[in-house]
Amino acid sequence: MVRGLAAAESVLTRIDPLDLSSLPEPALQRTRDLFGVDATPESSVLQMLRDVRAGGDSAVRRYASLLDDADLDTLEVPEAELEAAWDDTPDDLKQALQLAARRITEFHEATLPRDWVDLSGGLGELVRPLERVGLYAPGGTAAYPSTVLMTAIPARVAGVSEVVLATPRRGQEPLNSTVLAAARIAGVDAVYQVGGVPAIGALAYGTETIRKVDKICGPGNVFVAYAKRMVQGQVDIDGVFGPTETILLADESANPVFCAADLIAQAEHDPMASAILVTDSQNLIYTVEAELDGQITGNPRAETIRQSLERQGCIVLVDDFTEAIAVANHIAPEHLCLMVANPWAWAGQVRNAGGLFLGEFSPEVMGDYIAGPSHVMPTGGTARFSSALSVHHFLRTMPVVGLSLQRFTDLGAAAVRIAEAEGLPGHAGAVQARLDHIAAMQTR
Repeated sequence: MVRGLAAAESVLTRIDPLDLSSLPEPALQRTRDLFGVDATPESSVLQMLRDVRAGGDSAVRRYASLLDDADLDTLEVPEAELEAAWDDTPDDLKQALQLAARRITEFHEATLPRDWVDLSGGLGELVRPLERVGLYAPGGTAAYPSTVLMTAIPARVAGVSEVVLATPRRGQEPLNSTVLAAARIAGVDAVYQVGGVPAIGALAYGTETIRKVDKICGPGNVFVAYAKRMVQGQVDIDGVFGPTETILLADESANPVFCAADLIAQAEHDPMASAILVTDSQNLIYTVEAELDGQITGNPRAETIRQSLERQGCIVLVDDFTEAIAVANHIAPEHLCLMVANPWAWAGQVRNAGGLFLGEFSPEVMGDYIAGPSHVMPTGGTARFSSALSVHHFLRTMPVVGLSLQRFTDLGAAAVRIAEAEGLPGHAGAVQARLDHIAAMQTR
């Protein structure tokens, strides 16, 4: 436990999602085994991207065999396998995913911006969707069907013409059937059974089978994050995300059972996840700590939870709730949960958070699955300048200028003066020629 904002700053460390130097030795050794004794994680990512850009499908297949032990006859998942995955998905799970999809759709439809035009002012703005978006879904234990819904549906609501998904096949194991079911519910047009850096390269540059996309979205390991950053500019990306994080602001009215459960839900993601309690109640700290011990005991993910709480967890005791809000605004967490008597009274003071969860019946877990907003949110303090994934990430705006003769006449002299001040006589001349033409017409 630490006390106050200053102390919290010293212990709440940021994790760089692109820090390849901190990889464990087995990962570094595998890189050297696959790419040569002088290879580094950074150089291996760049080599794979270059190879996929030059070699297309053959390079993607080669890396699928090398990295995932997958012998791929085709990069696209056959329709028969997609149908089988749907049939294998239990009905109650399908219904849960469909309910989540409806809520996600409704939320994002409510946030859609619209075209506008002011004919009298000669101005407007047109909103246009991207043409093609590529989603990435990790394989193995990190396969999250909810992320497919949370990324594909906003793109569909925005009007994106084509949405595709890349997810790796591990050896001869079947792809995660629930991920494929979520892709069907979300309206994904094609699924490609490739993963890691080669998948990012294929989506960014295009191959014989996988067409180049305009934007890549979705989580991944540090290699995937680094690859996304490397192709940014060739395509757009949703962001580079680090380990997940939650700050729970709680006062003495908070239920300690709920507080402990929410901290555990965050910590079970992985040992680098951050679960932080900020409170002005010493008594709540005692009861939450006791609850944590009781709830972790017997939990199947107890080891991961304990590692996360020991490495990245923290309890911050503050003098009052104004200081608690200051701590949250300074950290700018991915998730900020207000477990207080009147959460709406404090919501207006929150400036920096990826997502805001108000009250004991709005836990962050509901945001993970079914509340409606996308759970893809900025991490590592980037909520200071970025936002949760939404339809806006899949839209472009084009300002429109359509000045009438009268409006041009009213504004032209000022444009000429500014152009002259910038030393651009051609700019000034383009306007002045029209002003002279208008003057000549009016004197006839």
